[in-house]
Amino acid sequence: MSPTPVASWHGLPNEMMLAIIDILDTEDVKTLSKVDQRTYQACVPTQFKKVKLDNYEALERFLENVPRSYYTHIEELELCTHSESPSSFPVLPRVRADSVIALLSGTSRLTKLLLRIAGSLDKSALSPFPYLNNLKSISVSNCGEESTTPLSERFVVSMAASTRYLEELSLEHITRSSMHAPELEGVYPCVPLAVNDEDIPDHPILGSELSLPSLLRIPTLRKLTIRDTHLGHEGWTSIPVACRLEVLDLGSCYHEDEGFNTQCTERIMAAVGPTVDEFSLTAAVSDTVFAQSSVTPLPRLRKLHISPFFPVDSVVETVANLAGSPVEKISVQCFEEDVVDVCQALEEFLTLRVERGPEFYHKLQRIDVSVAAAAFDADMPSAEEVEERVAAARRLQNFCRELQLLSVVDRLMAAKTKTGSDKPEVASFTDAKRYTVKGRAMTI
Repeated sequence: MSPTPVASWHGLPNEMMLAIIDILDTEDVKTLSKVDQRTYQACVPTQFKKVKLDNYEALERFLENVPRSYYTHIEELELCTHSESPSSFPVLPRVRADSVIALLSGTSRLTKLLLRIAGSLDKSALSPFPYLNNLKSISVSNCGEESTTPLSERFVVSMAASTRYLEELSLEHITRSSMHAPELEGVYPCVPLAVNDEDIPDHPILGSELSLPSLLRIPTLRKLTIRDTHLGHEGWTSIPVACRLEVLDLGSCYHEDEGFNTQCTERIMAAVGPTVDEFSLTAAVSDTVFAQSSVTPLPRLRKLHISPFFPVDSVVETVANLAGSPVEKISVQCFEEDVVDVCQALEEFLTLRVERGPEFYHKLQRIDVSVAAAAFDADMPSAEEVEERVAAARRLQNFCRELQLLSVVDRLMAAKTKTGSDKPEVASFTDAKRYTVKGRAMTI
């Protein structure tokens, strides 16, 4: 019998070739694309599905060298418009905007956009967004200095509101517009304001009111994240809410004090609370109305996240003040040096839970603690500090076990202490003598 002929690569149907390419790693796809011209063309959709352009020069090179027909394959785009090496002849905002328009206008399949810019682009950059019908997630951050290159709230609100099917929006380091915050002009603590943004055209629905609270009028919005941004607009209490937010993540404004940030957080929580399932906060919650199940503005809250910038001294009070919600999971992220204090605070909360009886946090199922990577190189902890943190984590987990709660306490750099490695790794606190490196933390 003659051997059964083996099908060649080019003998495969196009659908099968694309399916095989789609499951390969990025480097493997690059290698495969060099086989021949037909294979290269088959690899194009996968190669261009995710595109990252780290600066304006990379954007220009992309526009010059990549055929425009390839733009349609882009589904996720990370784009930075900041120059790699500023020259004596800076690129004008309109020129940068033209480059952004040239790329976005060809990305008909774009679903996710991460945009990092140093200050607002020219208003013309907003023109492609009404036509990006597959775009559902936008993240915008100002990578410049807010005092010299502010990113106007009017610009980002217009962008978000012009995206027809937007579901997720993340904003970072956004600057209040002097047009919407005249009360902040010349007043301590001298919050930076964006000026000369009156020329951003009115929106068909929002009109000229392009302030941050107007984001709540976007009916398709389901997840909203705002960090390092002043949230003091009075409109948060009066704006007609058209969205049904499921996830809310609020950060603090470093220009204001803790009391002001708490007031802003509570105001926004009350506005969108009825639909929120997951909430992440940086500022404390002091309003006890959230603790009453019959009137709490957060009747559906199941997952509560606390950021590493949250004041540790306010953990117990804030968590207790959210007792009116059916919270099932509490997760706290902290810095390495705060591990002991955070674990002790959570123990104090659990003691309070026992004292108040079965109706207090009766839906709670698990408490997790994780450690955020430090923004700078921290000093190596001493052996005594490591032991103290491990002991605090063990006490918390034992307490959770007694209350029949699941708990994971993990931290970064555990293996660094043990091996001297500089690579950030994850280790489980479940067993202080055996580290689960580069794996998931254990659950008890």
